[in-house]
Amino acid sequence: MRDVKRSTSKKGRPSVGSEILQALENAVAYAKGHNRNVRTHVIYVPPPVDVKHVRRKLGMSQGDFAARFGISPATLRNWEQGRRQPEGPARALLAIIDREPKAVQRALSSD
Repeated sequence: MRDVKRSTSKKGRPSVGSEILQALENAVAYAKGHNRNVRTHVIYVPPPVDVKHVRRKLGMSQGDFAARFGISPATLRNWEQGRRQPEGPARALLAIIDREPKAVQRALSSD
């Protein structure tokens, strides 16, 4: 790798441009098998959920399912019709509803 002069801000810290260059160099080194001591973060993403299957398994209409679990009916329709896919927390919630629906219902109850 070539040596790049790093600039600093007025406060003596690396400039944003220098930080970006360093991050890119680290990424290239990591991809080439070097610098394996660089910390990485693994993010767990639940597998895709068949929302219609989950809803039908519970014997609920779209309106009931949406209301019970705090999901917009339009969003639920989009998921079921394949126009959109649940992401992040919604996907995790649906996976839990699929496996432990009674626990989710208890947790969401207003009792």
